[in-house]
Amino acid sequence: MTSLRHALKQYVALRRALGTQLGEPARTLGHFVDFLKREGAEIITPELALRWAMKPKGVQHATWARRLSMVRGFAAWLSTVDPRTQVPAFGLIPARRRRPKPHIFTEQETTRLMTEAGRLSESKGPRALTYVTLIGLLYATGLRPAEALALDRRDVDIENGILSIRETKFGKSRFVPVSESTRAALVDYAKKRAEIWPQPRTEAFFISSSGERLVGSAVRRTFARISCNIGLRTPSGKRRSGRGPRLQDFRHSFATRRLIEWYRAGRDVGQELPKLATYLGHVDVHHTYWYIEAVPELLQLATERLGACQRGHRPRGEQ
Repeated sequence: MTSLRHALKQYVALRRALGTQLGEPARTLGHFVDFLKREGAEIITPELALRWAMKPKGVQHATWARRLSMVRGFAAWLSTVDPRTQVPAFGLIPARRRRPKPHIFTEQETTRLMTEAGRLSESKGPRALTYVTLIGLLYATGLRPAEALALDRRDVDIENGILSIRETKFGKSRFVPVSESTRAALVDYAKKRAEIWPQPRTEAFFISSSGERLVGSAVRRTFARISCNIGLRTPSGKRRSGRGPRLQDFRHSFATRRLIEWYRAGRDVGQELPKLATYLGHVDVHHTYWYIEAVPELLQLATERLGACQRGHRPRGEQ
């Protein structure tokens, strides 16, 4: 089993050297190697991979398929080193990934979430302050949650209000300017964080109570509990956090707010979309168009605009 563990470290190192962060897949594959150890297996087989991939219950088949695809990538690489490795075939778990319907956070909901986050208990450290600031930043900027958690202190220019987003999804880097109120909140967080942890154990901007970088899975669980506490999620069965709004939905909310503002102001959304796509870090403007299709109000506004243009009239709000 040591060889499999060592092989996984080599695989992760290789993928990262090629420009892939491989954060969650690396942790997930670590769980797979742990599973193989418990099974007493020395090689990867389709049967073992399939059984492990389908262990989580009450999830979409797309989740099983994604877990299996991670194993497939690792096994395909490992088979070049250890010919005993059996690579799981494609299509063992047929599943079409369905994009969940986004929850568009209102300003009132975000305020309630931040207020509830401020009540988080802790023995030490800036836990409550960290979650309050993190939620506010996601709402104000539309950053991907992983991008916010990956920020180092050097990436946050709090004097000029500019965030450096480095080599994130699709390998793109960009600069994200923030509003004055957001900059002030980041300044306040940095000051209080330095008072609590003058010498943190990490270069991360957002830190946990232990002085380490926040872990995505822990942040998602904490956010789910906060959402339950204010009624945005309803616990069901064994899922104490239930199903409902996700951190990623702050990104949808940001994009939706901007698009609605442009439509109502009579802006040419077709010309503005590339700017929004660049700000959000999309590689293609078509990814940004999805927000229009996903939100009924936006789809209605876009329909009105199209109809007005075809009739040669200005839509409502442009008089």
